[in-house]
Amino acid sequence: MPSLEKPPQHGGVPVTTTVKWRFPAIHPEGQKFTAIAFGITLLATILSKVFFWPLLGVTIWVAAFFRDPVRTTPVGDDLVVSPADGLVTMIERVPVPRELSGELGEGSRVRVSVFMSVFDVHINRAPIAGTIRQVVYISGKFLNADLDKASEENERQHFVVEGHDGRKVGFTQIAGLVARRIVAFAKVGDIVAAGQRVGLIRFGSRVDVYLPDGCAPQVALGQRAIAGETVLGRHGALPATGVAQ
Repeated sequence: MPSLEKPPQHGGVPVTTTVKWRFPAIHPEGQKFTAIAFGITLLATILSKVFFWPLLGVTIWVAAFFRDPVRTTPVGDDLVVSPADGLVTMIERVPVPRELSGELGEGSRVRVSVFMSVFDVHINRAPIAGTIRQVVYISGKFLNADLDKASEENERQHFVVEGHDGRKVGFTQIAGLVARRIVAFAKVGDIVAAGQRVGLIRFGSRVDVYLPDGCAPQVALGQRAIAGETVLGRHGALPATGVAQ
């Protein structure tokens, strides 16, 4: 577990040791799927060796899908970090979902949508530090998660986290064409840190984040977001802009 002690300073800059890359672990939720895929590979190989390499590739892909890399989350009460890896596909002001209106209030909020392909990390993380005030699962369809109506028609799971300052952030796990299982690791009443793992979606989907009033988006359409690291919103800041190139 990383030390909570403040690192020594040199000229105002923290002095740290070198960080080395390490191979991501497989999340426990994915270990059984990886084992099943590997078992099928071995059985098929007994029948015919021609199956070995294609099925081994599938096994490696399953293991990679459930990879759980370590993330370094920026600290700040004014920050909202991305709950998901993926492509920022929508940034718009929309009405608050009726399931969240009890916690977030009536009216509208800026929604930032992050689309996860089957090649992205699918562990979802808390956007702010605070207390889980709401977890609501809703069954539904499995439309393309890129579609705007997926927010209202697809199978989904809503979360609301209340920060230490009383501000609340809502976010929604949305199933897609391939996704058939939404998993929550956190429940109502849990106290979470920003960037803490709170759930996952199998296999490819989308996460919507509802920013509080006064919190401006800090990402641009087409930008890649990294769960637990990319700052999606900042209180008291101007909206960020970007150029595709």
